[in-house]
Amino acid sequence: MTRTTDFLAPARLGRLALSNHLVMAPLTRNRAEADGTPTDLMVTHYAQRASAGLIIAEGSTPNPAGQTYPDITAIHTDRHAAGWRRVTDAVRAAGGRMFLQLQHGGRVSHPATTGLTPLAPSPVPLSETIFTPQGHQQAAVPRAMTTDDIRATIADFAAAARRAVDAGFEGVEVHSANGMLLHQFLADNTNRRTDGYGGSVDRRVRFAAEVTEAVADAIGADRVGIRISPASTVNGVLEEDTDGLYATLLDHLKGLDLAYLHLVRSDPATGWYRRIRADWPGMLIGNPDLTSLSTQAVTRATREMLAAGADLVALGRPFLANPDLVTRLRLGAPLNPVRDRYFMYVGGAAGYNDYPTLADQAKPPSSPSTVALDGARGA
Repeated sequence: MTRTTDFLAPARLGRLALSNHLVMAPLTRNRAEADGTPTDLMVTHYAQRASAGLIIAEGSTPNPAGQTYPDITAIHTDRHAAGWRRVTDAVRAAGGRMFLQLQHGGRVSHPATTGLTPLAPSPVPLSETIFTPQGHQQAAVPRAMTTDDIRATIADFAAAARRAVDAGFEGVEVHSANGMLLHQFLADNTNRRTDGYGGSVDRRVRFAAEVTEAVADAIGADRVGIRISPASTVNGVLEEDTDGLYATLLDHLKGLDLAYLHLVRSDPATGWYRRIRADWPGMLIGNPDLTSLSTQAVTRATREMLAAGADLVALGRPFLANPDLVTRLRLGAPLNPVRDRYFMYVGGAAGYNDYPTLADQAKPPSSPSTVALDGARGA
């Protein structure tokens, strides 16, 4: 395969023609309705960023028990699907392509949010507090999933994938990273089972493999990606043998002919990144761990990721703060800095839909658009 470091050149993802090699990474921003239905704010947000070659929309729960925090999205009812259809229609009208990430939080949940006891591979709680509608509370002890729970959850992932396609998404990404449920099955410290889903590496990868296979069977493997985060300790997971764990998982996934494998914060200088790239026969989405959000730093990291074998490059914060990121990188224009972290999760347009484009910034101060933007910033 001929490699390119020109991330603005057209690309392909299976049957999909993409306008460039840049992917908007899934970014949970808590702007959904209380039941998980996407809102007008989200329609605007994603449409603003449709110039990305591909948008992977934020993690959406496949069932009620999968909800992590208040006001995150879901995809297990007709109402959810109808809400997402408004988003995909707007993005498609603006020339964009979208996948939807399917995310089950497992132990990263709380009864104060869902009304349910969290489910996990084993009854091992988070060691920190978790945000709920009543503020931060001590994490609850999860209930170990039975075999029936596991089968039902696998079926829920498959049903959610079908809903996502019905809602207009090109495909879905199975979230097996960042300490969420599938990652909890992979990790030693959160999976203390002694049945067919715990113990050996082969057994610990089984749940993630079965979920991904069921989703591929439901909508076609060419519509399915999977996201992994080797060596990540987010949400308190610990892996004893990262190399062996992911080599085994990839062995289970290779035969499915998936759309892509998405590596979180994948530093191309690490040994495990090079081994995964060498071992994975299909499309690879890299996600550089940016230390700076300058135009020069983003450009350099993106080119280095492509040179190291990634086929596409996922960016999170740069797309959050720059709805016209592709244009700014093409022109070498300065990037907007990310607003105070507080605004990422509080709801509303501030810190979400009010980041200016270059065109906005070129307008004279007296124009109505600029006045409205300044007012939003003060919100």
